[in-house]
Amino acid sequence: MKIYNTLSKRKEEFVPIEEGKVRMYVCGPTVYNLIHIGNARPMIVFDTVRRYMEYKGYDVNYVSNFTDVDDKIIKAAMEEGVDASVISERYIEECKKDMAQMNVKPATTHPLATREIDGMLEMIQTLIDKGHAYVAEDGTVYYRTRSFKEYGKLSHKNLDDLQGGNRSLLVSGEDQKEDPLDFVLWKPKKEGEPYWESAYCQGRPGWHIECSVMSKKYLGDSIDIHAGGEDLIFPHHENEIAQSEAANGVPFSKYWMHNAFLNIDNKKMSKSLGNFFTVRDISEKYDLQVLRFFMLSAHYRSPLNFSAELMEAAKNGLERIVTSAANLKYLAAHAQGAQLTEEEQKLLEDANAYTAQFEQAMDDDFNTADAIAAIFDLVKFANTHAGDASSKAFVQGLLDQLVLLSDICGLIVLKEEEMLDSEIEALIEERSQARKAKDFKRADEIREELLSKGIVLEDTREGVKWKRA
Repeated sequence: MKIYNTLSKRKEEFVPIEEGKVRMYVCGPTVYNLIHIGNARPMIVFDTVRRYMEYKGYDVNYVSNFTDVDDKIIKAAMEEGVDASVISERYIEECKKDMAQMNVKPATTHPLATREIDGMLEMIQTLIDKGHAYVAEDGTVYYRTRSFKEYGKLSHKNLDDLQGGNRSLLVSGEDQKEDPLDFVLWKPKKEGEPYWESAYCQGRPGWHIECSVMSKKYLGDSIDIHAGGEDLIFPHHENEIAQSEAANGVPFSKYWMHNAFLNIDNKKMSKSLGNFFTVRDISEKYDLQVLRFFMLSAHYRSPLNFSAELMEAAKNGLERIVTSAANLKYLAAHAQGAQLTEEEQKLLEDANAYTAQFEQAMDDDFNTADAIAAIFDLVKFANTHAGDASSKAFVQGLLDQLVLLSDICGLIVLKEEEMLDSEIEALIEERSQARKAKDFKRADEIREELLSKGIVLEDTREGVKWKRA
C-alpha cells in the first residue's frame, strides 16, 4: 500500500510504527456553525482511508478533534448572549448528525480542546524550559520559530522567504515578539472571553498547540498518519511539527496526507459569492450518501468541483449500484436452486478480479475514483450473469462482494427495512424513561441507534419530535 506523503512529496510504501496498528489523527472542524461541504471532504476521504485500513486487517486508532474554543465561537456566543460552550456543544451535536447521515464512522476518540487545557499548559512549559518558547510582558507565550531548525520541512517553505514575502504572517503584537515569525501558544483573555488560569496569565491556548497535545495524549509522541485539508499544511501543520518535535524529541508523524480544495461551479466557496453550502443544505435536496459518492468520485488530492450537474451524475451513479444490489437481493430471496453449478463457480472466480482491481486502486494512494470504477464493473458483471435461473449461492456471492466493496467506501447499497412509526415511538418512550432514571448512557445509545436508521430526534419544550432524514 502506497501513500503520497506531503513531507517527502512522493508516494511511499506504508509501514506502520507498530505492526498491525495504525495511529491516525485528523484535524476536525471548528464548531461555531453547521459544517459546510468543504468540511465534509476530509471527513469522508479519511473515513474511507480508515475503513480500507481496517479491511486490510489493521487495528486503527482514529482520533479527530472538535475545536471548541476559537474567535468565531466566541463571536457567535456574544451575538446570541450565551456562553461559548452553548454554541460549541450545539454544533458538535449537529455535526455528529451530519456525519451519521454521510455514514462517517465516529472516531475512536473525539477530543475537545477545552478538556485538554492542562496538557497544553504542560507542553507550553516544556517548550519554555527547552528554550523554544518565551513569555512576553502581557503574559502571551510565543513559540521561537527559528529555534526549530527544520521549520518549513512540511510546507517546503524557507523562513527567510516567509519573513520577506508574506506580510500576512506578521500578525498584531509583533512589537513584543523577538521575531515577527514567532507564533502564539497562549494568549491573554479579552473582556467577556472564556479563559483558564495559567502561570503566564488568565487566557486561552493558540490553535496549533491544541492538536499537538490531543494527538500526544490519545496516540502517543509519534503517530503513523496525520491528515487534513491542504489549507492546513501551512501554518497549522507546520507549527504542530515544530511544537511536537521540539517538546517530545522524536519525529511527530511518519506520513502526512492532505486532501485538495473543493470549488463550487469552478469558484472558491465563499459567503460573499453566495455559493456557500452547508451539508444540511445539501441534505434537503439529496440523500447524503450521494454527497459521499460524489466526494469519492475524484482522487482526494485532486481539486473537486461541486455543481448541480455533477451531483445529479453522482445520484444516478449511486442508484445504478443500489438498483443492482436490490435486484441481487430479490433474486437471492426467490432463487429456485441453492447449490452452485460448475459454470457459476467459475463465474464467481472471475468476479474476484473486480475485488483485486478495487484493492489495486486503493493500494495506490487510495484512488477511490478507480475503486468505484471497479464496483461499476462488478455491477455490469452481476447484471449480465445473474438472473431468474441463477442459484441462491451464486447470487448471494455476487451480492456479498458488491456490499463489501461498497461498504469500504462507506456507501450503503442495501437499504434497511424502514422502522415502523410504532417502533420509533417505543424507543423514544424508552429513552424518555432512561433520562428520567438518569441513565444517560442508555438514552444516548437510543438516540444513536435511531440516528443510524435515519431517524433524527429533536428535544423541544413540547416534548421529543422526530423525522426521517
